[in-house]
Amino acid sequence: MAEQEEERIFTIPLGAIRAAPRTQRAPRAVKAIREFVRRHLKPDHIFIDDVLNERIWSRSRENPPSVIRVKAIKFEDGTAVVSLPEE
Repeated sequence: MAEQEEERIFTIPLGAIRAAPRTQRAPRAVKAIREFVRRHLKPDHIFIDDVLNERIWSRSRENPPSVIRVKAIKFEDGTAVVSLPEE
């Protein structure tokens, strides 16, 4: 990929996902993460890392985490990659 332009760590609240029907909570959490990153970094395309996707779906589709911490990297070509931060 291209060189890094911007790298940021976000704590994304997903508590509003509880208002969704039980079977739609994990898909809406993924959409909420995409919207949050789009609002803050304004990339053209957003790729969600497999490890982050597995973390969201790890407790089934009905019980995703209410808060998640992610690392977002925006590249010069306008793409962004969202993953879990190394801790």
